[in-house]
Amino acid sequence: MQSEIELYRPQDLAEALTLLNQLGLDGKLLGGGTNIVSELRDGHHTGKSLIDLSRVKELRGINLQDGYIVIGGGTTITDLIDHPLICTHAGILLESARLFANPLVRNRATVAGNLTDASPAADTAPPLLALNAEVQLMSQSETRWLKLEDFITGVRKTLLQPGELMSAIRWPVPSDRSAGAYTKVGLRKADAISVLSVAVLLEIDATGMCKQAGIALGAVAPLPFRVHVAETLLIGKELKPELIAEASHLAAEACRPIDDIRGTAAYRKRITAVIVRRLLTKILEALK
Repeated sequence: MQSEIELYRPQDLAEALTLLNQLGLDGKLLGGGTNIVSELRDGHHTGKSLIDLSRVKELRGINLQDGYIVIGGGTTITDLIDHPLICTHAGILLESARLFANPLVRNRATVAGNLTDASPAADTAPPLLALNAEVQLMSQSETRWLKLEDFITGVRKTLLQPGELMSAIRWPVPSDRSAGAYTKVGLRKADAISVLSVAVLLEIDATGMCKQAGIALGAVAPLPFRVHVAETLLIGKELKPELIAEASHLAAEACRPIDDIRGTAAYRKRITAVIVRRLLTKILEALK
C-alpha cells in the first residue's frame, strides 16, 4: 500500500524552487502527472512529498527570443498543437504532439515531464533532438543550459540534479531553406507507445547542397539519439538517391533495439532504414 504523501502547490517559480531545495530527495515534481500518477498507482513511487507545478505560470508559454523558439517546461502537449510559432518553425514537433497519446493525456502531459522521464520512446525527444534543442535546468542557486542529447543519458536517466527542475526548452529558429518530417510507428494509430519514431530536419541551399541535417530516432536504443554519422554524410553534398540510401543504412546500423511485445529488434532496424529514406526523400521534394 502506498504510504501517505504530502502535496505542495507552489504559486510561483521561486516558491517551487525553495520547496525543491528544502525537501531534497523527498520532494518529487508533479507536472501533468501522466507518469507519476501511474507510479503511485503501481506502488513504484517511494517519495514522501509531491510538488505540484501546475499553478506555476512562469513555466508555461511559447515565445521567440533572440533567434530561439523558447517553450516553458510546463507547456503541455496540447499547447504545442496549432501554436503559430510551432507551426511555422517546428513542424516535426507539431506532428509528434498530434500523435502523442490521446487528447486527455495531451491536455495534462508537459514537455519537461516527457523529457525528464527519459523513456527511450519519449515522443517529443526525436523532433527536439533533430531541432538541436537545449534544455534549461534551474535550481535556487544556478541556471544552466545543456544540449538535449547530453541531458538524457540512459533509460530513465538524465543529468537533472537534486534541487533542479527543467524550466525551459529552446532551439534556434530554422532557416527559410529548412524543412522537416516526423513519423511514429505504433501498434495502433493513437494512444500507443512507439515501436520506433524518426524525426528529420534538413537545410538545403539554393544550389541543392545540404547545409545542415538533423536525424533523430526513438525507441530503437536505450535512449533517443541523433545519428551524427548519417548527418555528416549528407552535409555538403547533393542529396541524390544513392546518398539518401546510404544515410538510411547508417541510421539503421546505429540502432541498438531490443525484442519486446511491440516488435523485434530486426523489425525495428529494417523499418528505421525504410522510414529515414522516405522522410529524406519527402523533405528533398518539399524543398525543390
